[in-house]
Amino acid sequence: MLPFANISIIGLGLIGSSIAHAVRESMPSARITGFDADPAVRARVIELGFCDDVSDSAGAAVTDAGLVMLCVPVGVIADVAAELAVDLPDDAIISDVGSSKEIVLAALTDALPGARIIPAHPVAGTEHSGPDAGFATLFHERWCILTPPEDAAKADIEQVKAFWEKLGANVEIMGAKHHDLVLAVTSHLPHLIAYTIVGTASDLEDVTRSEVIKYSAGGFRDFTRIAASDPTMWRDVFLSNKEAVLEMLQRFSEDLTALQRAIRWDKGDELFDLFSKTRAIRRRIIEEGQDDAAPDFGRTHD
Repeated sequence: MLPFANISIIGLGLIGSSIAHAVRESMPSARITGFDADPAVRARVIELGFCDDVSDSAGAAVTDAGLVMLCVPVGVIADVAAELAVDLPDDAIISDVGSSKEIVLAALTDALPGARIIPAHPVAGTEHSGPDAGFATLFHERWCILTPPEDAAKADIEQVKAFWEKLGANVEIMGAKHHDLVLAVTSHLPHLIAYTIVGTASDLEDVTRSEVIKYSAGGFRDFTRIAASDPTMWRDVFLSNKEAVLEMLQRFSEDLTALQRAIRWDKGDELFDLFSKTRAIRRRIIEEGQDDAAPDFGRTHD
């Protein structure tokens, strides 16, 4: 049985297009209606053909929806929700894919009073964006975190959970505030560090930009991949989850200061213990299936 027969996807970039491809593969009888605020994106989606219909407005895209997925930057979720509010069916469930959940839950609750709201965050992505970047297996064996409000109906939660499981994801349920703290550590802070390191390398006066690019070692290359992520999305993530990000940034700064002291005073044992501890975490991530244990991070060298 299908979790939803009619699915509306608002925002047709990497995540939205990947959801559409995954629905096509795992639920071929479901009808997909899409909308994107960019006319060029809508035209491209029509060419690619992964939606059954592409509407000219958010409201028109949701009139028959059983599930509405908001795949737009967190900063515009309130505006998009208000735009489709009049046309949203009473029995539709509205969800999203944003990386910050407290602000999303508040925005959707304010814009859509009485609506069936089940926020979600698929912890998956690439550094690419746009409708051409999507692919059906993006969510396979990745986690999708649901952060329903306390008064959400259990049946609604189970329905959205079944939807993501159909797309190949593992599903976890937690409170929005706890989600934002966890993701500040595992996703938001690493992106902030990556943006900073790549920016620092670019700004060095005694190292030319061509040298930075030419002699990039594996670690710096990995940082540049992260730092190539969508700037609009990440601007909104940091501003929408600022309290948790600032808390984790403060703790990171304290740990960095301790590491600086260990290097300055030749505390090799302290450094070795830290690096051993972090290496063990890497092994656990691989054991959990959240990354590839192949040499060189699974890179090919064709």
